[in-house]
Amino acid sequence: MPVIKDAHIVKIAVQMEFQVPQLLEFNQKRPLTAIIQEICNTWSLSEPEQYALQFEENAQNYITEKNRNEIKNGSVLQLTASPMKTAQEILEKLNYGTLDEKKIALGKLLKLSKDYTFALEFINKQGNQLLISMVESGSYTGTHLALTLQSFEELMDHGIVSWDILEPKFIGKVANQVNSPTSASFPQILQASLAILEALVNNSGKYQLVEQEVTLSNLIIHLQSTNPEIKQNVIALINALFMKADGTKRKQIAETMSSRKVRSIITGTIQVQHCGAEMAHQLYVLQTLLFNMLEERMLTKIDPQDPDARDKILDLRKLAFEPDTDPSNPPNRKGGGYSKDYKKLGFKNNVNPAEDFTETPPGFLALDNMIYFARNQTENYTKVVLESSCRADEHECPFARSSIELTKLLCEVLKIGEPPSEQGKTFYPMFCTCDHPFEEFFCICITLLNKTWKEMRATVADFVQVLSVVKEQITQALNTDPTPTTLDKFRNKLALLPYSEIMNLWQQDRANKEEWESQAKPIVELREQITPEIMDLIQQQRLQYLCEGTMFTKYSSKGQRVKDKFWYCRLSPNHKLFHYGNCEENTIPSIDELAHKLPVVEIKALVTGKDCAHMKDVKKNKSTVSLAFSLIPDSDQEPLNFVAPNEKVFDYWTDGINALLGNQMSSKEMKNDLEILLSMDIKLRLLDTEGVTIPENPPPIPKDPPNYDFCYEFK
Repeated sequence: MPVIKDAHIVKIAVQMEFQVPQLLEFNQKRPLTAIIQEICNTWSLSEPEQYALQFEENAQNYITEKNRNEIKNGSVLQLTASPMKTAQEILEKLNYGTLDEKKIALGKLLKLSKDYTFALEFINKQGNQLLISMVESGSYTGTHLALTLQSFEELMDHGIVSWDILEPKFIGKVANQVNSPTSASFPQILQASLAILEALVNNSGKYQLVEQEVTLSNLIIHLQSTNPEIKQNVIALINALFMKADGTKRKQIAETMSSRKVRSIITGTIQVQHCGAEMAHQLYVLQTLLFNMLEERMLTKIDPQDPDARDKILDLRKLAFEPDTDPSNPPNRKGGGYSKDYKKLGFKNNVNPAEDFTETPPGFLALDNMIYFARNQTENYTKVVLESSCRADEHECPFARSSIELTKLLCEVLKIGEPPSEQGKTFYPMFCTCDHPFEEFFCICITLLNKTWKEMRATVADFVQVLSVVKEQITQALNTDPTPTTLDKFRNKLALLPYSEIMNLWQQDRANKEEWESQAKPIVELREQITPEIMDLIQQQRLQYLCEGTMFTKYSSKGQRVKDKFWYCRLSPNHKLFHYGNCEENTIPSIDELAHKLPVVEIKALVTGKDCAHMKDVKKNKSTVSLAFSLIPDSDQEPLNFVAPNEKVFDYWTDGINALLGNQMSSKEMKNDLEILLSMDIKLRLLDTEGVTIPENPPPIPKDPPNYDFCYEFK
């Protein structure tokens, strides 16, 4: 009879300095304290309560009752001083040691602060208060101060204590490191100081203190740093201040960040095409916040009696039809005499055109765009208006209505008024190349709309269709790779997307869709017959995707995004274990490099969205909640919590996990893949029937003949 292996026992090695390594069987059912005592007895070590085990490959991770299931066969563990003892030793050195001893202690503290178990012990012994007092004293500089600030940041990231405990004196000292002209000479200090101030703004009620201490001009100076982490932290802090600012302060920040000087710094010092995921996200957030400054105008209805609106509308008429009129001697016409001109301009209300701007969005923003186009590109403006007014009535392209609807469309495309998504990374550098990016964007697009109108030979009845084509042209040009870096390059991309090209793309999509949506019974039956094969193929692809693994951004237990922290998870080739662990950005660790594991057989359930424990407290950022999922083990192990970087990754992972658990795959990506693969398979199978019309229903089976004599050959 073969010996049945106990699944709760793993064979490991335990090391300790100056000791002969031990090979032993680690029983997961035995208390951890009993195992440590046994190891200490073997080495004749007294006071076993003063010792703890750590993973050799991750010396900053203590083994506890919660994470002991991560120990696997062949693991090498270290017996070391317990977190309590180590924390006490570090505190003693920081309190009474020499400068060199304090430096060594701070270096050790920085490494250990990443471990939650140690951080909890250190904070319980008031270690964080000691670090605060060290910063407030002002007596530490250079490496000592850098290690102190970095350790403090790591300890606070665990969320054990609130950021609200920090007093003005500490905040002032940290802010001085940012404001100091010599701060760039020690980048570690500056980087940590910026990160601490950003965390304060995002996670406490100390915004006012930070805003008073840190000047925007000093932050902008640091954008010219050669250190990419510093530039990233600067933009992250500016974004945090931007989001928390009131209306007046927000406008000041927007004006500064939109200035030519700052724009040139961003485009000149940041390699947008090659920046990391976190920098791309921060640039996206900044651009979103700047565009959202247009929300007020977008949601402001024009009062028909508003003198500013009336003057702008009069100016639109004058620039179109009387561009050379002497302003000091305007033509003597009453308001009603302009109704014919207002009709040519494409207003619905010829008597009081201001009535056309009562819909929000786009509100006043549409009129702002129109007058900018008329005043700054007068030649193009008059060309668009006169070309339209010279066409036959049914083919006239109403400039005013087009401008209003186009402005609304551009607000949708750029998501003006929507808060930044935590997963967003799309940054358009072309909007940093001019003083009025949205207005210049409008000028290009209104010219495009007029051109597309002519190409389509459209009438007013085709207005919605024209807008749909223009939207497709704009989104295609914006989302090309590489992203256009200037407005001229964007204009050139639009030139490659005329109406005929959009129609070709749509016709191709439509042909695929029509074939798929065919209701012919033979096709339906064929589809039903091959669907199981396709589903099996999709399942294999999903499992292979899980085996290749994915890098995820770390989130705290309260659903807050942890900046610059990533972890990797992948399925073992035999589909029995999930391996996971911390990783650096843009790296793909092997399974052996991932310290933790979760057996598939121990997964009790897959939960998504608000059902995830780490998303229960998230009230905003619905996009983040929709991308969250968790694996719930049936053991004491904590749930494995994920937040996918996008919907596609979310669908692939949830499909793969459902396949492993024996559940049906039901994601949007699965349905899309099923449609595409079924369509391709059906096309291949029907190649021999080209030119043959497939009837909607199969032909009837003929009746049986009276006899079957014709089956025999008579001689």
